Amino acid sequence: MASLSTWCRYIRHKLEYSFSLSWKKCRISDRSLLDMEQSYKRGLISDRELYDTVWKNVFQGKLTYLHWNKGEAMAPTIGEQASTLLVRKIPIADPTRVFLGDVIVLKDPDNSENYLVRRLAATEGYEMVSKDEKDEPFVLEKDQCWVLADNDRLKPKEAKDSRLFGPVSMTDIVGRVIYSLRTAVDHGPVLNSHYSMRKDSSLLEIELDVNDMMKNHKA
Repeated sequence: MASLSTWCRYIRHKLEYSFSLSWKKCRISDRSLLDMEQSYKRGLISDRELYDTVWKNVFQGKLTYLHWNKGEAMAPTIGEQASTLLVRKIPIADPTRVFLGDVIVLKDPDNSENYLVRRLAATEGYEMVSKDEKDEPFVLEKDQCWVLADNDRLKPKEAKDSRLFGPVSMTDIVGRVIYSLRTAVDHGPVLNSHYSMRKDSSLLEIELDVNDMMKNHKA
């Protein structure tokens, strides 16, 4: 049974998620609850939109969803065989919500209907230097990020990460993987950044259901 403090953190995460969705609809960058309130007062968000979003996400919806992943790109973190992943939804991805070292779900740059699971290795402002001296160093621009596969045995083409397709937009990030289930006896939290693991702890306590993950496991 989760403690009262855990439930308080969880509800706050739900409120922030709801506000972020409303903010996204208005095409305004969501930075804080105060900004959200000011936007609401200025009429950029209607009473109905705010009510519907809060009701749906705070009282009905979840902050996580299940994602089936197959392939060896993220081994040994996720495993070379198929895994069922618990993913935290991220409606607006920026350096205040996802952090270096996080295992993220993002849209496949080659096919936006597919999704990749990779680790966030760099964000805007980072200088990228190639091991190949022929390649010129460059700095990631605003809202750009660099993602890598964990499996260092794979060549860039096999790993299908930023070494192959280059920088990707932060807007392509849809979630952060917080738990991985390979089999009924092989499962556990995914190692993310220290900041993210603290932020996601209440979600794991309240929304993690290993039995439900097993029912949806395809392997």
